[in-house]
Amino acid sequence: QVHLVESGGGLEQPGGSLRLSCAVSGIPITKIIMGWFRQAPGKEREFVSSIMENGGSRYYSDAVKGRFFISKDTARNAVYLQMEALKPEDTATYYCVAGRIILDPDYWGQGTQVTVSS
Repeated sequence: QVHLVESGGGLEQPGGSLRLSCAVSGIPITKIIMGWFRQAPGKEREFVSSIMENGGSRYYSDAVKGRFFISKDTARNAVYLQMEALKPEDTATYYCVAGRIILDPDYWGQGTQVTVSS
């Protein structure tokens, strides 16, 4: 059974940085596409970023491109989202996801809250 467990969320000031982690069990991250979605209060869930099985291709939404960076550690079977230059509109619950088609993930973590506020 596949389990995704996020950590690293919290409260940060605008312009600050946070790093989210996703510990994966039940499947090697070299065998599945990994990514992050987020959901802000009153809004639908939206795609944030993804990384292919071999780590060679990474994708970002226009809202985070140039500020967020996805990476993975195959030895730890973990995925990370480094978030820089945070904005209040980045406030959301962030979900680690995995699947064969990243825009329709097969697996979701429980989510971690990120709040950007002064």
